Amino acid sequence: MPPTPGSWTYSADAAGSEARFGTAGAGALAVLRCDRSRPAVVLQRAGFGSGTVPATITTSSTSRRLTAAAVGAPGLVQNAAIPFEIAFNVRDPLLDAIAFSRGRFMLEMGSAQTLVLPVWSELGRVIEDCR
Repeated sequence: MPPTPGSWTYSADAAGSEARFGTAGAGALAVLRCDRSRPAVVLQRAGFGSGTVPATITTSSTSRRLTAAAVGAPGLVQNAAIPFEIAFNVRDPLLDAIAFSRGRFMLEMGSAQTLVLPVWSELGRVIEDCR
């Protein structure tokens, strides 16, 4: 599959750090963030629906089926995407598989378009910030 157009940007504050993927002038397609209050590494993207949806992350070394949970209130804006997230324990080996994947990893979530995301240093930095 062709890579999804866009780039990662990194930012940090007192609550944690995050890497956002998208194109300039548009909303983020995916966000990987360190949530120090849990502590957890959270992968988030926009989707449609409510409750939970199936998700799959595929790297060059592994693939895992997961469940993404809606973290926004559906129905606030008709036909608007709401955030779904997957929370990982900070030591989850899948995070290392993402950070060390050969060039890219794939994120499938519910009925949303599959994302083929580049593996840049921003991802590893967020993961390490949480550890």
